[in-house]
Amino acid sequence: MPSIDSSKVSRWDQHGREHVVRVQRTGVQRTIRCDTCGWRQSAQFLPWLKAAEHLAEAHQATVDPSEDPQRR
Repeated sequence: MPSIDSSKVSRWDQHGREHVVRVQRTGVQRTIRCDTCGWRQSAQFLPWLKAAEHLAEAHQATVDPSEDPQRR
């Protein structure tokens, strides 16, 4: 079964702009990188939570497209 080596966390800000943080896996280590500002961080545990926190704090992007029925 193939393994997934990358994923992303997307959120929208109050102006309707999408912000994306990508999570890349190399072994047990994960690196998270923001497409908007270039911020990077290593995260072995809970990388998706850290990605969502960055989007909320740095970009005020809190609208999750999977939870917003108008964006589907």
